[in-house]
Amino acid sequence: MQRFDIEVLENRIGYVFKDREFLKEALTHSSYANELKARKQSAECNERLEFLGDSVLSVVVSEYLFEKFSNLPEGELTQMRAMLVQSAALASYARAIGLGDYLYLGHGEEKNNGRERQSTLENAFEALVAAIYLDAGADGLDAARHFVLPIVIRFLDENSERSKRLDAKTELQQLIQQAEGDFLEYIVVGESGPDHKKEFEVVARLNSNVIGRGKGKSKREAEQNAAKEALRLFGEI
Repeated sequence: MQRFDIEVLENRIGYVFKDREFLKEALTHSSYANELKARKQSAECNERLEFLGDSVLSVVVSEYLFEKFSNLPEGELTQMRAMLVQSAALASYARAIGLGDYLYLGHGEEKNNGRERQSTLENAFEALVAAIYLDAGADGLDAARHFVLPIVIRFLDENSERSKRLDAKTELQQLIQQAEGDFLEYIVVGESGPDHKKEFEVVARLNSNVIGRGKGKSKREAEQNAAKEALRLFGEI
């Protein structure tokens, strides 16, 4: 049985759980739960919490952006929210609080560096948001805001230049149009994950050449990330 100093984690996140079973579930990866079940021990992994946390996080971030950037139109708010809740951002939030150190992982996942895997960290962060939301009861949304917003605001401040580049696809298209005859397209080359948590992989192709590759929780996010990689290739970022 893996054991960690949960009080240290609670200090890091600024929330003390009334029922630590919520926290334990949020930290339990499916690989660990499956190992326990194989030994006839009951265990719940964090996938259901992850599902709920995704929605809670979206509400908290949407509210903040709506109030903070009252001058921005819906399209730009949507793009900014997508930047703040994309896989890479969520994994960076998890790393900021050292969440990977506290995960319950199966032996195979542990050996394969699961504590640093982006998808594992992303899912655990969303599950942690849900755990706080549920544990706080009627004050769940306020507790989630208190935890999430300082991390999100710090990320937004640190990526202020990036936040000005909200639509990489448009920027790339404008760059490509400077040369006549070039054809830019985005092709989905892979899908993974359950229906409620799909991850898409997209390549940006200029004529017949791949110039960028990106992943995301939606085709749009994956296309944006592919476009950003292409812009880096051209020295625009």
